[in-house]
Formats: sequence, C-alpha cells, structure tokens
Amino acid sequence: MSANQSKLYAWSLIVGLAGFLFGFDTVVISGADQSLSNLWRSYTLGGESSAFHGIVVMSSALWGTVLGAALGAFPTDKLGRKKTLFCIGIFYFVSALGSALTSDPYLFALFRFIGGIGVGVSTIAAPAYVSEIAPAKERGKLVALYQFNIVFGILIAFASNYFIGSLVSGANAWRYMLGAEALPALAYLLLITRVPKSPRWLLSRGEVDQARSILARLHNASVNIDEVISEIDKAAGNETAETVFQKKYRKQLWLVIALAAFNQFSGINAFLYYSPRIFEMAGLESSAALLSSIGVGAVNLIFTLIGLSLIDKSGRKKLMIIGSLGYILSLGLVTYSFATGWFGMHVTYFFFLFIASHAIGQGAVIWVFISEIFPNKQRAQGQSVGTSTHWILAAIIPALVPLLFTTIGASTVFGIFTVMMVLQLVWVLLIMPETKGVSLEELSKSLGQYQKTINKS
Repeated sequence: MSANQSKLYAWSLIVGLAGFLFGFDTVVISGADQSLSNLWRSYTLGGESSAFHGIVVMSSALWGTVLGAALGAFPTDKLGRKKTLFCIGIFYFVSALGSALTSDPYLFALFRFIGGIGVGVSTIAAPAYVSEIAPAKERGKLVALYQFNIVFGILIAFASNYFIGSLVSGANAWRYMLGAEALPALAYLLLITRVPKSPRWLLSRGEVDQARSILARLHNASVNIDEVISEIDKAAGNETAETVFQKKYRKQLWLVIALAAFNQFSGINAFLYYSPRIFEMAGLESSAALLSSIGVGAVNLIFTLIGLSLIDKSGRKKLMIIGSLGYILSLGLVTYSFATGWFGMHVTYFFFLFIASHAIGQGAVIWVFISEIFPNKQRAQGQSVGTSTHWILAAIIPALVPLLFTTIGASTVFGIFTVMMVLQLVWVLLIMPETKGVSLEELSKSLGQYQKTINKS
C-alpha cells in the first residue's frame, strides 16, 4: 500500500469512528432497558408506563437524531466537515457522562437526546467527508467503513453490556453500561484533530492552495493535481447553490427517501433496541438473551465486512437484492415462530439471518448511496433529507414497539416488517439505479440527465 493510500485509509477510518460511537450509543441502551423500566415504572404517558418507557426513556436519543439529521447540513456546509465531526465527539462525551450520572428520567432523556444529535449529524458529515476524499473505484468500501464502525460499535456495546452485567451487581449496573461510552468518545476527539479538511469543501470556499496540498497527499505523484481541481471546479461551475428541493433533484430525493424508509421498515432499529427483551419473549433466560445479543453483534460485523468487500465489485443493487431476500426469509420465519409459539434457540438463528441480511444489504449500502447521488453543493442537504427520513422512522418505530407488542402482538409486528421487505425487493428490482465505479461528478451528471428525460416524457 502506498503512502497516499495509507493516508486515505487512515483518514477514512478515523472519520468512520463517528460511526463506532453511533453504533455504541444506539445499542448500549438495550442493556439498560429492563432496569430503567423498573426504575421509572411509576411514570406514565397517557396512563401507560410502557408508553413513557418507549417514547421518553428509550427513544429520546432517536428524537435527538431526528433533529441532528434535519439540521446537520448547516454545520456540515458552514463550519466544514472536520469541525462538525469534532463537535459530534463533544456531544457523545457529554451524553455518556450525563445519562450515566442522572437519576431523573427527564434529565436522562435530555442527555440521551444530546447524544442523538451527535448521531444524526454524523450520518451527514462522516459519509460526506469520506465520499469527497475517496477515488470512485474505492468510494463504496471507504464510505462503508462508516457502516463497519457502526456495527463494530454495536458489537462492543453488546459485549460491554454483557460483561458489565456479569461483573457489576445491583440496580446501578446500567450507569456503568451507559457511562462506558465516554472513553471511546474521548479517544475519537483526540484522533479527529489529525485529519485534514475536505478538499472539495475547501474548493467550494475558494481555498485552492490548501485543497491542492491535501489532494497531493491523497494522489500519487503521477497524478496532475491541477487537472483534478479543474474537473471538480468544472462540475461545480455547472452547479448552483440552490435548494435540493428544486424539481431537477426530484429523482435523487425520492431515491434516498425510499431507501431510508425501507431501512427502518425492516425493523432493524426496533430489534437492536429491544433484542434482549425479544430473545426473552422467545423463551431465553436473561443472561442467555444478553449473550445472544453479542452473537447478533458478531454476525453483524462479519457480514458487514463481506458487504464492504463486495460493494465496489458486485455493486449496490445486487447487495440490496441479496439482503431483501434474506430479510423476507428470516422475518417470515420469526413471524411464524411468534404466531405459533414455536420458540427455542432456532429463533435466535432466525434473527442471526435477519442481521446478516441487513449487514450485507441495507447496512452496507445506505450511507454510501445517500452520500454519492447528489451534486457537491447539494450533497449535505440531500443527505439531510435521507437521514431525516431514516431517523424520524427510527424514532417512531422503536418508540411504539413496547406498546405494539402488548396490543397487536409480536407476530403481527414482524409480519408487517416482512411485507415491507417484499415491497423493498420490488423497488430495488424496478427503480434503484446502480452507482458503483462512477465519479461523484459523472454520477451527478447522469442522474441529472435521467431527470430531464423524465420531465420531457
């Protein structure tokens, strides 16, 4: 590996650590689920303790993520990708310490909300940064490092919860589970200072010399940096600083909205938030449920690595087809198990298949696809639309899961998820375009031409 490639991979990996904190923050709450439910059982919402627990306690971070995703384009564009990524680390650190130390459910929700803002903004800033420094032929796997870090964070959170639960007895074990996130947040803050600013962002601000210096560190000596800058400037010259809601970007908007919506209607976040509870509902004891959650994290990591290795070879669309078929099979089996009471360890294996399908399909593709189909000047805005859709549904669905399980039943919930994945497969086959191996500038141009054809017809 050349020195240039080493820098490219190092910077992509460091930025991807924002994804590690995303994954850790999202899942670490699962280990505290039952303890927090018991601790604040007297609090109700609409007379329902389960509603208060789901909407206020468990989903507060997700509501913060919605806000972060909705507003994250502003700091990503105005402050720059690097400064925004640094601020994200501060949010994670404050959230971890605050939520671990408070005894008030509303303050707890506030600190989790702050961490959620960090998650939401990171889903814009981190993929945008990596997509802007990566060559077209490696963009998929480098942006997917963000997703790899998400699932690595999920695995470490599950493992951390299991070992803390084994080592710390008493009602306050959940505090150590949540507070553990402060350590990786601090490490991330120190590392992110070592990456440079995005050269494409610098060029958009007229800082040509600094951008040229960074591009020279990313490319081999044989590459003419002035030609690279000229190509970026030429594409930027055809762009205007207009809103992403213009008619010309309608296709890109519907693509990211559909992809993000299908991601959540698989039930992935609902499962990650409540996996120990779901495993217990399927007949596993509490300790076995936590241990099975570690298995979920391990399967997620392995199949994310497989997806990462294939995304620039097989392409985004083929991975989505494979993932959709796996979703349909695994969720169908889970639905049948809960409908008939056919419980046991095999239900765990069905969920392992579900996680593998997600990891190799939607998990590997979503942040790559959303970060690459908009023009440079509209990239952060477009990502904000896609990630906002993702996180609004990611807040609503897990918030309703405890209530839905007690009203319509788990089999109906998983049956709905199964049907949605059938619809996703149809969408992928008929509508989703392939984007592998195309430069950001060429991809923007081709999608724009496609939209013009649609408008004329």
